[in-house]
Amino acid sequence: MSLSFYDCSVASFLQTLGGVKNAMERGVSCASESGLDLEALVNFSLHEDMLPFSFQVISVWHHSLGAMKGLSAGLFEPPPKLGDLSYAELMGLVDEAIDFCSGLDASVVNDLGGRPMLFKMSKMELPFTTESFLLSFSLPNFYFHATTTYSILRHHGVPLGKLDYLGNLRMST
Repeated sequence: MSLSFYDCSVASFLQTLGGVKNAMERGVSCASESGLDLEALVNFSLHEDMLPFSFQVISVWHHSLGAMKGLSAGLFEPPPKLGDLSYAELMGLVDEAIDFCSGLDASVVNDLGGRPMLFKMSKMELPFTTESFLLSFSLPNFYFHATTTYSILRHHGVPLGKLDYLGNLRMST
């Protein structure tokens, strides 16, 4: 079996998005059992020079759903300003990314390979191919923000383990 563009993008996004969804749901359970304030958690940063939980989840959404839209359009830009979102609204973004990625056709995604891709932020423009954008920019960012989301939940006492982060493994049958 060869590795496809779909496997590297959509299938990878869906696996980790499932892990993020599960971790956030576990956060809701922990809040009802221990009194964890989820709305305070939304604004929590692991370190003073890091962006808050809300930014981490928005970035997971943007580097999956937004990346797939960007790969199709040949253009990726920073996420739109979403304002102050509640924990439930952040969970909705994860659901939106899962729904969007789940609806993508593998053959259409596989046809995105080998195209030019531009990352544009203000006046800065970085040229990529779709493969180099996905593998060297979007996936690393996606995993970084998914890990930070998990870490903030764990820091606040949500009982999570490595398998919660990994999501549903794609094992041979």
